Amino acid sequence: MSAKYAKYEDIDKDQLQVDIEKIKESIGKATVEDFHHLLKLERWGRISTVSGYLIIFILSFLEISSYSLSGIIFWTFALLAATLIGVGNVSRWANVAHPILHGAYDKVPNVPYRYTKAGFAKKGRRYLDWFDWIKPEAWVYEHNIMHHYHLGEDTDPDNVENNLQWLIQSKTPMWARYLFVYAFAGTWKFTYYAPNTLKILENKKRRKLKMPQVTQYEISPFKRNGAILWKEYILPYFSVKFVIIPMLFLPLGLEAVFNAFIITVMAEYIANLHSFLVIVPNHSAEDIYRFDTPHKSQGEFYLRQIMGSVNYKTGTNIVDFSHGWLNYQIEHHLFPNLPLSQYQKIQPLIKDLCAKHNLEYRQENVFKRMKMTIELMVGKTNLLKVGNV
Repeated sequence: MSAKYAKYEDIDKDQLQVDIEKIKESIGKATVEDFHHLLKLERWGRISTVSGYLIIFILSFLEISSYSLSGIIFWTFALLAATLIGVGNVSRWANVAHPILHGAYDKVPNVPYRYTKAGFAKKGRRYLDWFDWIKPEAWVYEHNIMHHYHLGEDTDPDNVENNLQWLIQSKTPMWARYLFVYAFAGTWKFTYYAPNTLKILENKKRRKLKMPQVTQYEISPFKRNGAILWKEYILPYFSVKFVIIPMLFLPLGLEAVFNAFIITVMAEYIANLHSFLVIVPNHSAEDIYRFDTPHKSQGEFYLRQIMGSVNYKTGTNIVDFSHGWLNYQIEHHLFPNLPLSQYQKIQPLIKDLCAKHNLEYRQENVFKRMKMTIELMVGKTNLLKVGNV
């Protein structure tokens, strides 16, 4: 930490708690206007997805007509379609599923049940509300409980430095480490999040039964845990996204099915890159803290959320939508169940509070933070440790 900011042990954690809770009280309860804001973001995501598939339909229709496009024009529009579908994919997760599954709209008067934590993406509604590689109930426990309440600790399942010790401590050449990170970024939703969230949920059950913990999840479909991963996570999403949806274009010919499949694969890769960009750097860089022990008070909990998180640039709904509202990560970790629109109001208040307590309020361009995160992932830098700065 820079010498101009107060040290962790010197912060008045009790006063910090009082000040933060005063700010929360000043915002008030979630309103119908907050819910309408969510519906607007939901529409933007849906429009993006539908627009992408509409472009695929138009391209496929032109391919079988006398208006066949040149290769360059075709694949330019194909990339546009993939990008729109990818943006819709990320929006569904970050702008819709994320706040709802934190219960952000539960107390809005007369809110429809499907927009509450208890009703969203449950059982068959998974296919309608939030259909992804990740099973909603597994992600809720991994993210809402283990990540939020163990931020920066060894028990935080999203502690990037911890998770990549096998790479950092290996003798892998630096160029190969970078190559791995770039490849991982394009696949991480199903290579990391799907198996990891299932492992965390499984270990929750095992703790209750006093059984040994699962340290590594099986990928093989012929082993018990691997079979669950394939049956409940991988195969449902793969079947719908990469088989059923492309087959809907069959009336336009097999080439249309192939094109839809390729563009869908491109969209998935883009969605992985987009989500990796806005999610992973939130808590990962050489100026972010990790903690060896659990927090001992609510004030210390609040302090860790600030010292263990970073914001990106904030601003208009468009800017925030493109970041999946993850550009308000400090505020989100302080108040995870706030409606998204409230973060725009609370952000300057939290920034001023940090100045009052001489706390560093980290807020930078997402691409700069991504570069810093990659340096951490390949082992060039380390997270800061409380007591060592």
